[in-house]
Amino acid sequence: MFNIILFGPPGSGKGTQSANLISKYGLKHLSTGDLLRSEITLQTPLGIEAKNFMDKGQLVPDEVVIGMISTALETNPEAQGFLFDGFPRTDAQAEALDKLLTLKKTSIAVMFALDVSEDELIKRLLNRGQSSGRSDDVSENIIRSRIQEYENKTKPVADYYKRFNKVIHIKGEGTVNEIFEFLSNEIEKRKEKIQATVS
Repeated sequence: MFNIILFGPPGSGKGTQSANLISKYGLKHLSTGDLLRSEITLQTPLGIEAKNFMDKGQLVPDEVVIGMISTALETNPEAQGFLFDGFPRTDAQAEALDKLLTLKKTSIAVMFALDVSEDELIKRLLNRGQSSGRSDDVSENIIRSRIQEYENKTKPVADYYKRFNKVIHIKGEGTVNEIFEFLSNEIEKRKEKIQATVS
């Protein structure tokens, strides 16, 4: 099983590259936002618990989110691996995820961080705002604060995985195909290393 974390600020092309990686490598997309919505819709015990916190305007505790990820891992035994999108966001979540994956006899193979200059992100998001009408993409101030929040939250997670030599920074500027080729090459290298240690 080959598990990837894909990080990137708003406008970095993360959604596009996620879809490409999932399609090429048979990965299961794990977005905590989607998981939460699904568990709430299905009214599972975890979903009901999560909804109680959300209804009070509180963040869903890490252990509830980890519980949902555990369920997702168990219900997709055929997956070639998982692509984690927007999770973990903190050191504590990264540690909890590692513990869970160890229990499931797997681990995070690599964390990709898409690096794009702030000026380029702002340009992309303002363009997206004009075409999509997304309200959070039309104000430069809101965009800047979203980018800043990403930087503040992501850096500690990247630092955590750096200790295990699992972080690869990818230049997120260029054509979609160029960036995808770079991601694919890095994955192939990692997969070969894993194969070499297994055989």
